[in-house]
Amino acid sequence: MPLSKLNKEQLAAATAPKGKNLVIASAGTGKTSTIVARIAHLIQRGTPPERILLLTFTNKAAQEMVLRLGKFFPPQVTRKICAGTFHSVSNLLLKRLGRTLILKQPSELKTLLKSVLERRSFSRISDLKPYSGAYLYDIYSLFCNACEKDFAAWFSRNYEEQAEFAEIYADVLGEFEEQKAAFGYADFNDLLLKMREALATHKFDFAEVLVDEYQDTNSLQGSLIDAFDAESLFCVGDFDQSIYAFNGANIGIIGSFSLRYKDAKIFALNTNYRSTAKILELANRVIENNERLYPKRLEVGRAGECKPPRLLVFDELFAQYDNIAQTIAQSPLPKEEVAIIFRNNSSADGIEMALRERGIGCKRRGGVEFLESREIKALVDLVGILVNPKDIFGMLHTLEYARGVGAAAAREIYEILSAVGHKSVVCGLLEPDLTANYKQKERVNSQMGLFSDFSEFLPSSRFGALGLDAEFMKNPVLNYSNLNANGALFVSQIRDFLLQVRGQVVSEFVIKSAINSKLYANIVDVLATKRATLKNGNVDLARADEAKKKIYAKAEVLAQMTKRHPNIYNFYNFLTLGVGELEGGNGVNLLTVHASKGLEFGLVFVVDLAQGRFPNLKMMSSVEEERRLFYVAVTRAKDELVLSYAKYDKIRKVEYMPSCFLVEAGMAEGGGGSVAGSSGGSGSSGSGVEN
Repeated sequence: MPLSKLNKEQLAAATAPKGKNLVIASAGTGKTSTIVARIAHLIQRGTPPERILLLTFTNKAAQEMVLRLGKFFPPQVTRKICAGTFHSVSNLLLKRLGRTLILKQPSELKTLLKSVLERRSFSRISDLKPYSGAYLYDIYSLFCNACEKDFAAWFSRNYEEQAEFAEIYADVLGEFEEQKAAFGYADFNDLLLKMREALATHKFDFAEVLVDEYQDTNSLQGSLIDAFDAESLFCVGDFDQSIYAFNGANIGIIGSFSLRYKDAKIFALNTNYRSTAKILELANRVIENNERLYPKRLEVGRAGECKPPRLLVFDELFAQYDNIAQTIAQSPLPKEEVAIIFRNNSSADGIEMALRERGIGCKRRGGVEFLESREIKALVDLVGILVNPKDIFGMLHTLEYARGVGAAAAREIYEILSAVGHKSVVCGLLEPDLTANYKQKERVNSQMGLFSDFSEFLPSSRFGALGLDAEFMKNPVLNYSNLNANGALFVSQIRDFLLQVRGQVVSEFVIKSAINSKLYANIVDVLATKRATLKNGNVDLARADEAKKKIYAKAEVLAQMTKRHPNIYNFYNFLTLGVGELEGGNGVNLLTVHASKGLEFGLVFVVDLAQGRFPNLKMMSSVEEERRLFYVAVTRAKDELVLSYAKYDKIRKVEYMPSCFLVEAGMAEGGGGSVAGSSGGSGSSGSGVEN
């Protein structure tokens, strides 16, 4: 049975008397085994399985636990256990009470809220532009999860710039709730709210409620747990792995457990079976700088020799990524057993390309793959026009960024340039054949030359004020009637770029010319504006400026890759063919810290451990939460842990000191940014952590 395989700590928790029990389950200490054993113990002691409620944060976790129980109990027992996420369980129990809700996706309910909001007049009150219905819906969701009662007061505290609209928004949301009720609509928050409301008048006879990942509960979920009012509560979590504050998680719920429940019992699982002693020593050394909500310390459950964690220090950012890729290429471990963990998605771009250059497959979680990002695809398309002038896709994709040029017009522009360039859009732009025929329709007026009838022809002189090149003003594409001024200027910029790089085969020159062109600046402006457009329709100029910096930084990563592929044709083949041939979905794991939670790997690299990057001084809610992120990252490693950072980022032109967490771990010296036991040169290795 499950109990026979538990250690003393796990057994004590799993067999605890009924009551209010909290199990602090540190990383790799067997929390799932303990929960499964607890349920088995309850059933063995006579608790009917239908009186057991298991709440998890994913249905997969619930299914895994029930599946494990299936090894010891028949299906007629395990299928009676009520197990699932807070939302799925609430939906099931509400149906049992005959309260069926019509679940709607947020996108649909945002449309409903928008219809209510747009009937209100804000202009009489202020010149301030109100939030959109979609944005207000997201704010309302946060309010519901915070378990607050007065929306106007809560809103005024948290959104001071729009506080004058607080009462109006509250009234709008009241009407929104009335309409939802009239239609019987509900979202995921409503499931929890309706469940809590139902529990006020109907008590489900659960003998025990078990909660997994208790540290991730928000205030609404916490209130729902209390509303079940079960005779016994068994919560499992780790305050040191609470990393979802941005998503509403309230660490105060696990932190106040012993204060909120009389006669609460606290258990701790401290024996880690995942990581080596030296990895755990490093993790303990850092996390102990956070306030200890409950006493605990990770202890090793593995025997045998182990490698100490290593620190690699590099003079420059890309030297770091290149060295890591080379190390992975030489590692005998299966690539699926290797993970590279980072705090910011920007770190992944250089790493991904360094791996792919060596033919190492990788899978990226928590972000868009480098070559799939729009800013990089735009550059690849520009190169595509140069190396394959007959390819329609590069031109059509590029013209998507021309304001006022739709898909149909883009196709016409391509066909005109292809016709006057004898199937080459490059020739069509640079050396157009002015005598060539362009067949717009089946009936062609030969006297009109390129165009089929007079309605399709407009003089290029209408673009005279744009200051276009005199030679380009003769190009027949400017006679196309559906081409507006923005489109004409954009096509002119494509021509300018092609003039600059025509005949060039040096990939670095071509890519840098593209990045520095007015054409790409135009594309960047479109992308940055879109990314900085708030849900109320306004453009956040500071966010747009930051978006531009990130786009250009990403583009510079592509420029760095040209050093291994100096010929532009070979580089284009690498980008479009060689990368595509790598097996998708397999290989090295590229993970944000948040995406890595709950996973484990034989070899883990935690990269860019520079002050300002990890901890992320821009994104962090507190240094304590950043420290918990570091703790989660390093405890993903089973056998080998490699930490790294670079002293200089030549793209951003920023110098870095080692992360404060490296200093706390004893692997770096504070203040001067030097690294203990390291020469500080490119690829130099620190001395690691001593016992």
